[in-house]
Amino acid sequence: MAIERILVPDLGDASDVEVIELLVAVGDTVAEEDSLLVLESDKAAMEIPAPKSGVVKSLEINLGDKVSSGSVILTLEVEDVDDEVEVAEAAPLEQSEAEPVVEKTPAPISPAAAVPSIYDIKVPDIGTDDEVEVIEIQVAVGDSLSLDDTLITLESDKAAMDVPADRAGEVQEILVKVGDKVKKGASIVRILAEPVEDAPAATASDAEVAIEPKAAEPQTSDTSPADLRPAASVAPVPTPSGPVPGGDSAKVYAGPAVRKLARELGVDLTLVRGSGAKSRIIKEDIHGFVKTRINSPLAASSSIGIAPVPDIDFSQFGEIEEIPRSKLHKLTAANMQRNWNAVPHVAQFNEIDISDLEEFRTSLKGEAEKKGVRMTFLPFLLKACASALAELPQFNVSLHSSGEYVVQKKYIHIGVAVATEAGLVVPVIRNVDKKSLWELAAEVIELSQKAKDRKLSREEMQGACFTISSLGAIGGTGFIPIVNAPEVAILGVAKTQIKPQYVGGQFVPRQMLPITLSYDHKAVNGVDGGLFVTHLEKVLSDIRNLIL
Repeated sequence: MAIERILVPDLGDASDVEVIELLVAVGDTVAEEDSLLVLESDKAAMEIPAPKSGVVKSLEINLGDKVSSGSVILTLEVEDVDDEVEVAEAAPLEQSEAEPVVEKTPAPISPAAAVPSIYDIKVPDIGTDDEVEVIEIQVAVGDSLSLDDTLITLESDKAAMDVPADRAGEVQEILVKVGDKVKKGASIVRILAEPVEDAPAATASDAEVAIEPKAAEPQTSDTSPADLRPAASVAPVPTPSGPVPGGDSAKVYAGPAVRKLARELGVDLTLVRGSGAKSRIIKEDIHGFVKTRINSPLAASSSIGIAPVPDIDFSQFGEIEEIPRSKLHKLTAANMQRNWNAVPHVAQFNEIDISDLEEFRTSLKGEAEKKGVRMTFLPFLLKACASALAELPQFNVSLHSSGEYVVQKKYIHIGVAVATEAGLVVPVIRNVDKKSLWELAAEVIELSQKAKDRKLSREEMQGACFTISSLGAIGGTGFIPIVNAPEVAILGVAKTQIKPQYVGGQFVPRQMLPITLSYDHKAVNGVDGGLFVTHLEKVLSDIRNLIL
């Protein structure tokens, strides 16, 4: 038998990392890869595995100690092995199981050689720092990847996007699963990468990311050091599903830094579900819990003193089925609830005679066919709203949260609500006032199709000053749309109807368009609302006014 010292493995740039839990005691028999202790850095908690089997003879550290790469953890009595060296340490975190490391000092991070190597493909810049959901995995372990092959599909607030491979190679491990929340920089697929010429050396920051633990699954004796990866890449958003068994925050499995964060945010740890190893609560769980509580319908209703609608067991009345709502439906509901609660709505109604406009639009059919563009009523409506926003700039503002001032916008971008199978999305048409009717017609068709295919980019759904919501193709005599804050107004358009109008001393049939202007009374006065719909009536009833 031989006595060996077990050292802290390479932690990259991390140093003076706190020991927050000891998982073994003197006399314990440990197997290779059994967890020995838990360390917690500023960014993550990590379990340190045993590099080999043996019996613990002594512990060289205590709870609360600060350690760095190469610090002695404990001494282990192991069986004699030929050519064994005195000092052994856990394998570096990117080390292959086929190449056990037994060294006197922590293994340095070496540059990538021109041979196949393990490489983690990460989430690229997706235009937001928020977490987005993994909705589809498009590769499997063993697949051969080429550059730009699609790996997974992510879903942001209102769009789906594919993540391509930035290196060619063979898939070794899928690091995420459907339903996980990820963000920029999170590892998603581990591959055996093909050699790349002049490959840069791994950086210390890469090593630091590599030691963060997999947050979605407790680490077991079957988990190798290479399985430790960023918690942010797999941590699900916790849900406030009730107290953790035990109900005593002192017995909750969480480190000092996490407890401090919970105290600062006023979070009861007994209500938080841990997603770390062995159900340990990590910082991401605290942030997710707070975010969930803030965005929940219960929080929204409680903030204005309204009790939530109680749940009823409808199965007592007959057969039922519980159908999960899509992320887009839930997001839309939360936004509508917030906007209805926060915005004092005023609705202005009018009917506009668009008979002459429709006659002119019909006359453009031949030219539209030549251009390969379908000229609908919407481009005319966009131009009319742009004209009204330019004439009445008090509608082209957003209120600052302080209430001290408004942000006056010098551009005119208009959102158009589009119904899709997944829910309602609002692509934004930019600089409407500077585009021709033909340009607007083509852009409306393009964005509407992209919306239905869930291919809208984040930029194509941002920056609107005003929104148009049309139910003209569906029917109805009118409706009151909810203002899409931070915009201050929205136009609702219903189906045109043939109605008798008194013209030239007699009643004649005319095409009448019902509209409703909803606006935020904090920003817009009633007189302004009347002026806006009057301006729309002026330019839509006689489109020659659009060129004045």
